[in-house]
Amino acid sequence: MDVDNAAGILAGSILTGLALIIVVITIVVINNIFSKYWKPIKWIKYDMPPRFASQEELDRITPTLQENKNN
Repeated sequence: MDVDNAAGILAGSILTGLALIIVVITIVVINNIFSKYWKPIKWIKYDMPPRFASQEELDRITPTLQENKNN
């Protein structure tokens, strides 16, 4: 390997690294632009009403919670 070949490999690796850095910076900038101005799409038009636990579910869960609290 002579000096010209080594210099070519070194210059190629530096330019490849710089190109990769530019590509990553471009992707980050585009991502920030989309996240700033992009409005989220709502697929579900109606909100689900909240679900409350029934008394029998609370009776079944309460002993387990008390055991965990005592430990």
